[in-house]
Amino acid sequence: MTLRAVKASAPGSLMLMGEHAVLRGQPAIVCAIDKRMKIKLTPRADRAVVLHSALGEHETTLDELAPNDGFRFVLGAIRSCRGDLKQGFELAIKSEMSHQMGLGSSAAVTVATLAALAGTLGRPLEPGALLETGTKVIRKVQGGVGSGADVAASAYGGCLRYFAASQEAVKLPQAPALTVLYSGSKLPTPEVIALVEEKRQRQPETFAQLDALIGAVVRRAFAAAAQGDWPALGELMNVNQGLMDALGVNNAKLAELVFDLREDPRIFGSKISGSGLGDCVVGLGKAMRREWGVPALAIEVDPVGATAETKA
Repeated sequence: MTLRAVKASAPGSLMLMGEHAVLRGQPAIVCAIDKRMKIKLTPRADRAVVLHSALGEHETTLDELAPNDGFRFVLGAIRSCRGDLKQGFELAIKSEMSHQMGLGSSAAVTVATLAALAGTLGRPLEPGALLETGTKVIRKVQGGVGSGADVAASAYGGCLRYFAASQEAVKLPQAPALTVLYSGSKLPTPEVIALVEEKRQRQPETFAQLDALIGAVVRRAFAAAAQGDWPALGELMNVNQGLMDALGVNNAKLAELVFDLREDPRIFGSKISGSGLGDCVVGLGKAMRREWGVPALAIEVDPVGATAETKA
């Protein structure tokens, strides 16, 4: 079949609770954010694949799909569908988020690419299928690491409770207001996971108990959020932060921002967002304070997941 031109997009994401323990069978809470990855797919008459983004350009073919580190997630997504593609195309990729921050940009570009490919092949967008394939792509690119929580947020939108093993995603009826601060540096997630794993091997029983505690806190937090009980959710976020500190993923800058947020009268609770040792801190509520000495990100929860619009 002849491919069709498509415009697709997927939201970035922000981990709210349950980091690290989500890799050990516990639930996490993850939110889609209103910063999206946008992709325009234009079919070609040959088998060339041409990629354009602010990070650079890459040209290859469907038969080769030559590697390029800057486009490794996009190429992984294309590779997962290559058997169904009979002609080449160009992808113009535009991001509303910085690749330096951990706002789920890798998951968003993976899901947006898969959405564009589904659209060009005339297939309906199915969030569950995007989640399953997108998680496989990311794990393959990252050497087996990845819970899929950020993929779930990009596929479904909204604020979700997510289990990695079953890929069950349940959306909150109402999304929380958030204040997000960027600490100024980021350590890649696989590196942080490896550091935690080293400590886990030295203290396996203790870390298993920490995982179970994080899971229990997340379950209570989701129940509170489902009722719109933001003070209770904020308290539980603070508890989760203490458990992340016990995992060893806090540092002086993150701790400073966590407590700065808690001093704001409009913030119910705060914690590290993501794997830790850098990146973002999230506060529950819209802070009164405006200047933090670090970038404050204007972020809302996006209720809409991946989209694709085709042209004849």
